[in-house]
Amino acid sequence: MKQWVKKLVEQLEWSDTTNSHSDTPSVDISEDRATLLYILDSYNKHLIEVDKQPLRKVRDTLDGFAKALVSPDHKHSEKLLFNLRQYFSSYRLDEYTYIQNTFDDFKRIIWDFAEQLSEEVAYEKAKEIEASNNLDQLREAVETNSIEALRSKSREFIDFYIKYQAQKNERRVKRLSSMKKNLNVVKKQLMEANHTMRVDHLTEAYNRKSFDEQMRMQQQMSVIAQTPVSLITLDIDFFKKINDSYGHDIGDFILKECVVLLKEVFHREEDFVARIGGEEFAVILPNCPLEHALVRAEEALAKIRNEVFVQDKLEIKFTVSMGIAQLLQNETTEQWLKRADSALYLSKQTGRNKYTVAPHVTTIKNVA
Repeated sequence: MKQWVKKLVEQLEWSDTTNSHSDTPSVDISEDRATLLYILDSYNKHLIEVDKQPLRKVRDTLDGFAKALVSPDHKHSEKLLFNLRQYFSSYRLDEYTYIQNTFDDFKRIIWDFAEQLSEEVAYEKAKEIEASNNLDQLREAVETNSIEALRSKSREFIDFYIKYQAQKNERRVKRLSSMKKNLNVVKKQLMEANHTMRVDHLTEAYNRKSFDEQMRMQQQMSVIAQTPVSLITLDIDFFKKINDSYGHDIGDFILKECVVLLKEVFHREEDFVARIGGEEFAVILPNCPLEHALVRAEEALAKIRNEVFVQDKLEIKFTVSMGIAQLLQNETTEQWLKRADSALYLSKQTGRNKYTVAPHVTTIKNVA
């Protein structure tokens, strides 16, 4: 647990002011606090955009709680835990309301569509009953042996049937047109809902949920097809300093530009660029052996480090650190991601602005 906490503390870029001569922050915290840190970190990576709770604001708040939990000053622990419970309760309520409203909107779309179909079915059924009654009357006229009655009912039935078929064909054309229009609306709304669920709203990269699903699918496909698949995890170096120095608007701008550059390098249709945390990203490269992944990673590193970003009259440069792992035989997605994350951690520990190749067995290759 302590090693994990050290890694989390470094990701938060928190420094222990009581130990200014040490590069390693103090992580001598209780198991309870370490567990809360783990929960906050996991929850932070799976947030959804809620109307009343912007993602950036929620992440900042959760990071603030995490730093307070790591702090060696425990004088206000009770107040901290109370505030954490209150905030989490409020956020969960807003989150539940947002999901429920989204679900209600979806139910309304399907309900309206079902109601329209129901009206069409009811109309067709009424017309069929009317046609059946007219046909019964014609049969009765035949059985009366009355020429006049048969002539009259025959004319009535022919006139009805011609009108019935004309209306039926007309309504069929209208119904098909209406159904096509409604289906297109439903399809568009479902696609928008699916896009919202799968894509990070800020950067337009895939979100963590989509990333987890893609990891499982690629692991299964690799087993079946015996094709190589590589994973790159990365995060922006000193991102907190960018936020602190220039503000969150610039921070958001950098996040979006980072994704733009990543998509320019990893541009194959099957390449999968995802945002899996605050400033953490991942790229899944199907049908890509490790040596090819290294070439593309170096291209991405160079492209990002050489780019000058201009926003609000500011010229900003940043770098990223990477960990790279090719999926091994009989490896789970959790093990695969853990190897890539460990390699990323080593890149950050040894200077940043570089990639590190995850070990197949015991060695790690670090490349600046």
